[in-house]
Amino acid sequence: MRFKIVFIVFILLFAAITARLFYWQIVKGSELKNQASLQYKGTKILKAPRGNILAKDGTWLAVMRTNWLLFAELPKIDKNKNEIANLLAPIFVTQEFEKTDDYNKAILEETDRIEANLDRKGVVWVPIKRKITDVQKEKVEELNIKGLGFEPEETRYYPEGSEAAHLLGFVGKNEEGQDVGYFGLEGYYDLVLTGKDGYLKREKDLTGVPILNSSLTEVNSVSGSDLTTYIDKRIQSTVEDKLKLALEKYGAKEGTVIVMDPKTGGILAMSSYPNYDPAKYSEFEQRLFKNPAISDTFEPGSVFKVIVMAAGIDSKAVERDTICDICNRPFQVDKYYIETWNNKYHPDSSMTDVIVNSDNVGMTFIANRMGADKMYDYLSKFGIGKQTGIDLQGEANISLRKKGSWNIVDLATSSFGQGVSTTPIQIIRGVSVIANGGYLVEPKVVDSGNVKKQERIISKEAADDVTQMMVEAAKNGESKWTSLKGFSVAGKTGTAQIPIAGHYDAEKTIASFVGFAPANNPKFIMLVTLKEPQSSQWASETAAPLWYDIAKDLFNYFGIQPEN
Repeated sequence: MRFKIVFIVFILLFAAITARLFYWQIVKGSELKNQASLQYKGTKILKAPRGNILAKDGTWLAVMRTNWLLFAELPKIDKNKNEIANLLAPIFVTQEFEKTDDYNKAILEETDRIEANLDRKGVVWVPIKRKITDVQKEKVEELNIKGLGFEPEETRYYPEGSEAAHLLGFVGKNEEGQDVGYFGLEGYYDLVLTGKDGYLKREKDLTGVPILNSSLTEVNSVSGSDLTTYIDKRIQSTVEDKLKLALEKYGAKEGTVIVMDPKTGGILAMSSYPNYDPAKYSEFEQRLFKNPAISDTFEPGSVFKVIVMAAGIDSKAVERDTICDICNRPFQVDKYYIETWNNKYHPDSSMTDVIVNSDNVGMTFIANRMGADKMYDYLSKFGIGKQTGIDLQGEANISLRKKGSWNIVDLATSSFGQGVSTTPIQIIRGVSVIANGGYLVEPKVVDSGNVKKQERIISKEAADDVTQMMVEAAKNGESKWTSLKGFSVAGKTGTAQIPIAGHYDAEKTIASFVGFAPANNPKFIMLVTLKEPQSSQWASETAAPLWYDIAKDLFNYFGIQPEN
């Protein structure tokens, strides 16, 4: 009996061992094989550096530089964790608030954070601080604390700080902890800028030391491509400084400036305020990340009139000396009356007078001669209601109302820039058609070396006619007091009311000025927009002075001389 019991026990033990071996060798065999491989095969990822973003002159706008990750191997730590935290915290907290409550609070918070990391259970390796500088690394090494180590860590560096932030975007982490570009050039060209990581595989012994005569497998990393832009650092810096001062001077809520080469579409400068620091993006509100120059839509107001005028002349609906026979009074459209901006009327105005006086009634006269379908066709040709294709992430667009659905009110209001939504980049591209003699260019930030074939959308004669109208508007229009005497500038102001809850706010406006110089062979075209300026709602007293303030420096930079 006792023998039978022992025999049964052995049978059960044998069955259990067999089942367990089957589980480890068959069910878990593949997984265990991989784990064993990891124990004797070391794999080191060879990180590929991200491509740089360069200004027109080849200097850096965004570049990778090596910082350091400080880590701790907890079993090797031989000092009190609170003591270590107290030694490290002052190295990582900037001393700009030294001996103040803010500084002391920051030291305490950093000390608690470091100590909490060192106190983690069930782990051997913990990160202590990312992106520390060479100077901070040296200070940590001087403490001679066992168990601390460093790993190189590539960091995106923006030499100009917050300058051109909306153009550049930033590099952040995705859900897998990998570097990814967001917004601007970093987002649009992320695949181009991102390199391909390599790896190094080699067998190692139980202590982790590589076996010298073992096989070695190495796949080199491939660096990301560099981008060379049209951005001119001197122009960008001028725009940034003067825009910031103008926002303070005029009490504007926001502001945007775009400077472009009207012949190639190359963006020479682009700035919007308020902005952020791309190297410290996590410290700013997310609403600041989008670029107003390409992402904000608005009703453009009177800067739109030169585009409609160009359409009217090119379509033969009017000529430069065509007389407006309805410009002597408000003009009724359905149950509404079209009025001038200052309630002054100009009988027998020519088309040049209509632009100089920024006459809403005169623009309605042109629209009625064109008709809704022709107006729609021309606005589409000018790129209104379509994305420009600029190489920046986040471009917005609001399409035109469907062709054939326009009523007489839509036709009238669109002629002077109401009821039509555009972005600043669409406006400057549209007016560039006039500046460059009739061609629609594609705005570009990166200089690829290939200029896309341009499409002629209006005749050179029509473009020249509207250019001369804009020259007269700059000299004799409502902003004439800001013009620079002797310089040939083609320009137009725009003061657009902001639509809210089905009507227009009587006090809040978006003030704009668009212009190019020299008028007959422009070196640049520039658009300035100021949102809700407080000192004056009129563009002639806010946006136009800012445009000329920047233009003074551009005239000097481009060597543009007075005509006389």
